[in-house]
Amino acid sequence: MNTRLIAAATLALAAAFTTTGCAVVREQQTVGSYIDDATLTTRVKAKLAENTTVSALAIKVETLQGVVQLSGFAKSATERTMAETLARSTSGVKGVRNDIIVSS
Repeated sequence: MNTRLIAAATLALAAAFTTTGCAVVREQQTVGSYIDDATLTTRVKAKLAENTTVSALAIKVETLQGVVQLSGFAKSATERTMAETLARSTSGVKGVRNDIIVSS
């Protein structure tokens, strides 16, 4: 099996179990919505891990009500843009907030 695919799957599983995101609070977010957001976060992280342009370990992904927030550091504007493109192309994502900082 492809090593990158195994690494991406491992990262996705680890993200699913360690994603802190927003706590479920009454009247803030339902349990179903929280699970949907965690699933989206995992999907986006898997896409970042599979891509050779993006350093998945340097970019944090959080999701709230279908809107993905990217933060962290990128080595170039191309990496920043690619991370946003990958997040936007993920099924179920309603929007993307790109707060990635390009370090030079």
